Amino acid sequence: QVQLAESGGGLVQPGGSLRLSCAASGPTVNSGAVGWFLRAPGKELEFVAGITRSGLQKYYADTVKGRFTVSRDAAENMVYLQMDSLKPEDTAVYYCAWRPYGLVSRTSAEYDSWGQGTQVTVSS
Repeated sequence: QVQLAESGGGLVQPGGSLRLSCAASGPTVNSGAVGWFLRAPGKELEFVAGITRSGLQKYYADTVKGRFTVSRDAAENMVYLQMDSLKPEDTAVYYCAWRPYGLVSRTSAEYDSWGQGTQVTVSS
């Protein structure tokens, strides 16, 4: 079973940057796509970004396009979310998730494994 662990969250001022990391373990982690989701207070899980198994295709929510960049290092079993030009509305708990298919899904229910989440707070 794939296990995931996020890190890199914290408090940052508007306009600042954070880099979230998702450490993956398990024999099949590189055989699947990885997505990043967020949950803001009182709201449901929301797709942020995703990267295919090959790493060649990347997908973003309209709200983060041009500000966030997803990448993966297959050799290190790591997936990253570079977050730039952060806004207060980006404040949420961010999760990485894995699915045993090559393609990204924007639907949280289609992911099999989840990390515990990391808090991102954007505030002055």
